Amino acid sequence: MLDHVSVAVADLRASAAAYENVLGALNLTRLVERPATVGFGKNYPEFWLNARPGLKPLPADTGIHICLRAANEDAVNAFHAEAMKAGWTDAGAPGPRQAAMTLYYAAFVGSGRQQARGGGLSPQGLT
Repeated sequence: MLDHVSVAVADLRASAAAYENVLGALNLTRLVERPATVGFGKNYPEFWLNARPGLKPLPADTGIHICLRAANEDAVNAFHAEAMKAGWTDAGAPGPRQAAMTLYYAAFVGSGRQQARGGGLSPQGLT
């Protein structure tokens, strides 16, 4: 349904370096780099970071949630581990979760830059 997502960051260079490792765990690579934006994806940029140098930190309760699909539980675990190495917040360690319609395996992290939570997920049964 969605084609891509854009996230505003105060420090594009530092954010791109951190996101490169975290998103790399989900096989998303840096595909496009311009002066004010960096795009990550598999075949085309699906996840963009956009420079907003004056951006102030948002409160932790914005309700922003971005969930990225992972191929399997190992990828979710790697996503979480890379986020922890980058100094992000652990908002839910890797493990099974009950959604409205299915059981899935996910980890939740907050980058601390925009206080958005993101998760890598793998529908249960893929591994």
